[in-house]
Amino acid sequence: MTNPVLHLDSITKRFGPLLAVDAVSLRLRRGEVLALLGENGAGKTTLVNVLFGHYRADAGTVTVDGTPLPPESPRAAIGAGVGMVHQHFALASNLTVLDNVALGLDPLWLPWSRRAAVRARLLAASEKFGLPVDPDARVADLSVGERQRVEILKALVRDARILVLDEPTAVLARPEAEALFATLRAMTAEGLSILLISHKMAEVMAADRVAVLRAGRLVAERATAETTPEELAELMVGAKVARPRREAHRPGPPVLAAEGLSLRDKGRTLLDGASFTLRAGEVLGIVGVAGNGQAALGRVLMGLQRPDAGSVLLDGREAPATPRALVAAGVGRVPEDRLAEGVAGDLLVWENATLDRLRTPALSRAGIVRRGAARAFAADLIARFDLRGGGPDARTARLSGGNIQKLILARALSGSPRVVLAFQPTRGLDEGAVAAVHARLLDARAQGAAILLVTEDLDEALALSDRLQAIVAGRLSLPIPAEEADARRLGLLMAGRWEAHHAA
Repeated sequence: MTNPVLHLDSITKRFGPLLAVDAVSLRLRRGEVLALLGENGAGKTTLVNVLFGHYRADAGTVTVDGTPLPPESPRAAIGAGVGMVHQHFALASNLTVLDNVALGLDPLWLPWSRRAAVRARLLAASEKFGLPVDPDARVADLSVGERQRVEILKALVRDARILVLDEPTAVLARPEAEALFATLRAMTAEGLSILLISHKMAEVMAADRVAVLRAGRLVAERATAETTPEELAELMVGAKVARPRREAHRPGPPVLAAEGLSLRDKGRTLLDGASFTLRAGEVLGIVGVAGNGQAALGRVLMGLQRPDAGSVLLDGREAPATPRALVAAGVGRVPEDRLAEGVAGDLLVWENATLDRLRTPALSRAGIVRRGAARAFAADLIARFDLRGGGPDARTARLSGGNIQKLILARALSGSPRVVLAFQPTRGLDEGAVAAVHARLLDARAQGAAILLVTEDLDEALALSDRLQAIVAGRLSLPIPAEEADARRLGLLMAGRWEAHHAA
């Protein structure tokens, strides 16, 4: 490859004893899409953080258009035409969407005419890429999916020539993701170069080339025209990968129900009479485009917020109103926002693994934590759920996003919960980890657990669910059996076209 626009040459990065990236070299051509594939914790995000200047490499260089970039300088990377969409949002939650886009682009408090120009650029990009946002909305009030849209637009508004996308569609529904990639592909014809991290094989196969990382090392490069998803999955994990299949069985009695849940916040309707019934040994899938009330539903069901109207019933009685009481009642929780609500990043892995169970006699006595027992409990979860990136004493914030997700799932599924509230449970996970999580959820179902699966992945919803409902503008459709559902019908339900389906 002659004159690449981007050259990563023998990049090595350590975190203490952990060798996160081991002498990785990559080249990216002008107008090319290069996909970076690997298991959670394989070093993908660390590598692109070195590229963008967040980390200083222990060895190796980054060159853009033949000019070396100074280490640890995001400003230099941006100045060289590199834009990055982060896996974990780099947004100021107390500022508006417009302010976040303007940060680093121009002085924050611009004269009105210049702010109007930034607003116009943002709205133009929003319309062009099919990613609707409200420039005046406060980021703290946005759903996870809406925040992802802001991240993507923030990079695109800056006219990047090299775009680094770290799981850019993890929280986008399929139509949104397809629209985004169609536009990005059109932009590569004009010279944009893209380095893409994704665990979605359809997106990886839409790239020109694929580089596969395993345990921090580059193990293979393939032209997508000369490989298959099956080969790439095997290269990624070092073994063949197959997702489990749901087997039909008879569910038990109702365990969890929502009746007419309504919630408004600052004039916005978040939930509008939402109702469902979940039975023992059943997976009820709820699908919808991000920002239609999923986050609000999760907060209410997990005891984080009281609804304005309606009720949540557990075994026919009013459900406990606090997270602690819900956990004590046998409810496992996987929140949509893993960083804000799932873990405390500054705590150690064993501390996050035991947060839900610290008051049990096995882990504490007379209010004092039994640290040895807590570490042993965490070590067992690490082994059973293949959690990578450090042992029980590792700092949680140092884990990859996918491994943080696995930590939350391990905590929720330990102790044989009667109910599992699983909101986006496989977001950001690699193919092997997705298969393992699906197997765990189906095992819990087989043991009688009632599982509420809230997901934007239609393939996941169809593979795991016994019944399905769509959520649109805070309302839930009537349920349909999985045997009567397909991607097209679910797409129509997600678009709010319910009448014909309900009549049927």
